[in-house]
Amino acid sequence: MSGLKVFYREEGRLKVEQSLENVKNIPIEKLLWLDLNDVTEEVEEALEQFLKIYIQEEEEMEEIEISSRYIETTDTLVANSKFLLENYEEETISFIVKNGILVTVRSQQLRSFNETVRKMFANTRNYPTGFHVLVALLETRVDYDADMIEDMTREITKLSMRLKTDDDVSDDILIDIKDLQEKTMIIRENIVDKQRVCSNMLKSLILPSDVKEKLSVIIKDINSLFEYTRFSFDRLEYLQDTFLGLVNIQQNKIIKIFTIVSVIFLPPTLVASMYGMNFDFMPELHWHYGYVWAIGLMVFSVAAILYYFKRKNWL
Repeated sequence: MSGLKVFYREEGRLKVEQSLENVKNIPIEKLLWLDLNDVTEEVEEALEQFLKIYIQEEEEMEEIEISSRYIETTDTLVANSKFLLENYEEETISFIVKNGILVTVRSQQLRSFNETVRKMFANTRNYPTGFHVLVALLETRVDYDADMIEDMTREITKLSMRLKTDDDVSDDILIDIKDLQEKTMIIRENIVDKQRVCSNMLKSLILPSDVKEKLSVIIKDINSLFEYTRFSFDRLEYLQDTFLGLVNIQQNKIIKIFTIVSVIFLPPTLVASMYGMNFDFMPELHWHYGYVWAIGLMVFSVAAILYYFKRKNWL
C-alpha cells in the first residue's frame, strides 16, 4: 500500500502514524523511521523542511553513479541500493539516516519492508535507532535473495530432470537455460550492490558499534551467496553443454540413418542401371527369368549389406 508511514516510540512502544499533519506534532527525538512509498512531491517537500534533509528524485536515485551511491557527512548517511521484485525487476531504494532517524524512499511494495515491520513490532527493543532499522532492512533483503537463489536452484534441478536423452531435446529447454542464466546474473549484480553498501557502512564514523557487528555478519552471508550463484552458473553451463551434446547425438543419428539408406540403395541402383542399358548384345535381355533375376539380385544385395552392418553393430 503506497503512502507515508511514520514509526515512532512512545512509552516504550512502537507506534505508526500516516497523517503528515500529525507527524509534525510528534517530538523529533521519538521518530524512528519514515517510510515514503510513492508519495507526492508535496509530502516530500514538507518532510524535507521538517527533517532538514534532501530527498532525491527517482531519476537521481537511478542515474547516480555506482561509486557515488553512498554519501556520509557528520550527521547524515545517504545510501542508494537496488531491491529485486518478484518478477526480477529492480526497485531503487534511497536510505537517508540523519540524527538516528531513517527515511526510506521507494515506489513499489516490497516483502522485505513488510517483514522488517513485523520484526520491529515483535521486538521493539532491538531497534533503538534508524541505523538498526536500516541494517534490519538489508539483512531481510539478503535473506530474500537467498530464498530466490534456492528457488532458482530448484528450477535448475527440474530442468536437469527434463534433459535425460536426445529425445528430450527441444528449443524450450535452451530458452529456459538462457532465462535462468539471466536471472542468476541479475541476482548476483543485486548482491554485489548490497555488498558495496554494507562495506561502505562498515567504514562509517557515525554508525553504532553493535550495528557494525551486524553488518559484518551480513557481509559474510553475502559472500556465501556468491558461492551459491557461482554454483548455479556452473550447473547451467553444464546443462548447456549437455544440451548441445545431445543435439549433436541427435544430428549424428539422423546423418547415420541417411547414410545407411544411401548405402543400402546403391547396389540395387547399380543393378537397375546395368539392366537398363540399351546395348544390342545383352545375354539376359530376352531371358524368361531375367526380371526375377534382377529383382532377386537387388534384394540379395540389400540383405547382404544389412547383415554386414548388423555384424559391425552399425545398426
